Amino acid sequence: MTDMSGWSVERLHENLSQALRIDRVLYDSQSDHQRIVVFENATFGRVLTLDGVVQVTERDNFIYHETLTHVPMIAHGAAREVLIIGGGDGGMAREALRHDVDRVTMVEIDEGVVEFSKEYLPMVSEGAFDDPRLELVIADGAEFVKEREGEFDVMIVDSTDPVGPGEVLFTDHFYGHAKRALREGGILATQNGVPFMQGDELAGTMRAFASLFRDAAAFVAPVPTYQGGFMAFGWGTDGDARATDRETVARRVAAAGIKGRYYNADIHHAAFALPGYVARLMPDR
Repeated sequence: MTDMSGWSVERLHENLSQALRIDRVLYDSQSDHQRIVVFENATFGRVLTLDGVVQVTERDNFIYHETLTHVPMIAHGAAREVLIIGGGDGGMAREALRHDVDRVTMVEIDEGVVEFSKEYLPMVSEGAFDDPRLELVIADGAEFVKEREGEFDVMIVDSTDPVGPGEVLFTDHFYGHAKRALREGGILATQNGVPFMQGDELAGTMRAFASLFRDAAAFVAPVPTYQGGFMAFGWGTDGDARATDRETVARRVAAAGIKGRYYNADIHHAAFALPGYVARLMPDR
């Protein structure tokens, strides 16, 4: 929400609010799915909120996008077909297209997010929407994966929180369909909120992953505007990509020309080192 004193106040969590000063509103519109606002803030640059919740900022998005993309992509090592569910700002596509892939399919439910991101957040996508390897599909991601089987090497779910349009992307049914859409050795990586504040969200996903995948885990990264500590990401695969050694990871990073502002070969493995309070959300197997 935007209050009368020029602050954007996020009330995602019951007992915690986050306020970012609005220096200038660039865009404010209600789409068929959600209220979309872009404003400028002196610390975080341009900020996108959906229904009052921060989705991406110009200054710290690299941590989120680099981690959620490069961890599964580098671990896989030979991904040719990548599916992104959500990600309308283009940041996830930006990072995926740094790799030698044949195609990145991006399925976004709200075309309005894509169009205004091109105009108001071009520094997030960095030309990804113009890359001929990107196939943009405006559709419900949950419905899209139902019709796919064995098509993708890596699937990245860059969803909003599990309310409104994003709620269906946190269900057991969706995860089951997502697994079916993966090729042999494929990896599913998901956005799973801030576990200090949203522990049930990560625990629920991990229970579903443990029942579906031979290797179910989580990895983390600290994103300043996602309040409450580490951001968690789900990891699911029937392969052994998580065991890829550090030297191999480093070679793949160098070969791909990845020079992340956050991600590197050391961060790759460190991301799977979970704080105790996060590790306790993992299911016993």
